[in-house]
This record gives sequence, C-alpha cells and structure tokens, in this order.
Amino acid sequence: MTRRTPRRRVLPAEVGGECVFCAIVAGRAEHSLVGTDDGAVAFLDLQPAVVGHSLVVPRRHVATLADLTPAEGAAVWELGRRVAAAARAAGLAEGANLFLADGAAAGQEVWHVHLHVLPRTAADGLRLDGAFRMAERPELDATATRLRDALAT
Repeated sequence: MTRRTPRRRVLPAEVGGECVFCAIVAGRAEHSLVGTDDGAVAFLDLQPAVVGHSLVVPRRHVATLADLTPAEGAAVWELGRRVAAAARAAGLAEGANLFLADGAAAGQEVWHVHLHVLPRTAADGLRLDGAFRMAERPELDATATRLRDALAT
C-alpha cells in the first residue's frame, strides 16, 4: 500500500484585504513566532507537514522570488538556516528540507515569498515525490546553455 501525504487545505491568502503574511509581520494576525531579525520573520505553519514546520518571510511584501532584493533573499535564507539549526538543537530534527514555491505552477498559494523549513527525522513519514528520471548529457548541456544565456541578460 502506498501512503500518500495528505493535501494541504487552501487557506485564505488575504484577511480583510491584507496579505496574511504582511498581517503576521505587522503583528496584526495571530501566529506562533519562531524568530525574527531586521529582514525576515519566522513562524510556525498552520498546517505543518512535520513538527516544527516553519515559514520564513521577508518583512516587505514581495510576491515572487525575482522581486526580492539580494539583502532580503539573504535575510530569508539566513533566518531559515538558523531555524533549521534550532530544530536540531531542540531535538525536533536530524536534518531539514528547505522549500520555496515561486509561482502558481510551483504551488505558491500565498503571494508573499515564503521559505518552508521542514525539520526532518528518519521516522517522520514525509515524502517528497517527483517524477525523477535520468537525463542524457546533450539534454543537460542544452538546458545549461539556456540558463547561462538567461543569466547573462
């Protein structure tokens, strides 16, 4: 029997016309604070995949990854790194997954950039499924060329 990870319930991305994450950052919405610094805020996910599942958001409302400034991206990543380390120190994790969905095609549901920090244990039962396949070198090289060319512009 294959065990499937339950689907997340879609929750409102806005409350009273305001981005729910902006309301949390401003202290106007209920949340369970994990940590904060000048550039980012971390709080527990309302629908945790595992114990300690946290979200790290930039303080400024930014909808997509491309809209983050380098400083905001660094702040989100650094606080995410610290939350993952704290999960280990608190005995909640043996490892961690960091996940950021950017755009509807990637599963983003709240239009405020957010990094999922998923504390992991060997027995947590969480599965990250994908349609993985071995790619041939010419395909990889062609894709790498497309990406390099786009980075150069």
